[in-house]
Amino acid sequence: MLAFLSSNLLWWHWIVLGIVLLTMEIFTGTFILLGLGLSGIIVGIIDVFHPLSLNMELTLWIILSLFSFVLWFKYMKDNSNEHSGQSNYSLETLGVVEQNIIANRRGKVRFDMPVLGTTLWTATSKETLESNTRVRIIEINGQLIEVAKI
Repeated sequence: MLAFLSSNLLWWHWIVLGIVLLTMEIFTGTFILLGLGLSGIIVGIIDVFHPLSLNMELTLWIILSLFSFVLWFKYMKDNSNEHSGQSNYSLETLGVVEQNIIANRRGKVRFDMPVLGTTLWTATSKETLESNTRVRIIEINGQLIEVAKI
């Protein structure tokens, strides 16, 4: 089989393979076949100007295909962040003490913006804080938020 392919596989076969893969890509929309198709077309064009053996053609096609995958996942991936149910909290997020916080004990704080999806949190402080005191986040430790008076 390999002997047959190496003697009968011509440059235009690679270009046709590339076009078939690009056409299949139109119907799938995954962009995986795009790299494979473009790699096949490039191998066909190189084979026109510089005839290669079947092993070199296949090696070049595999290398170009892997390169296209690397480029796709490095530059074309979706970098948008989903914030459904989440928030863009920061350590400057402000809130109001709802339940007194005794130093190094727990109390409740309602934040102005949702922090990790909710506004009411159990919080601690290094100092005693009375109700209706404005606070800001110092640190988040799992399900416990450390706050300090503004």
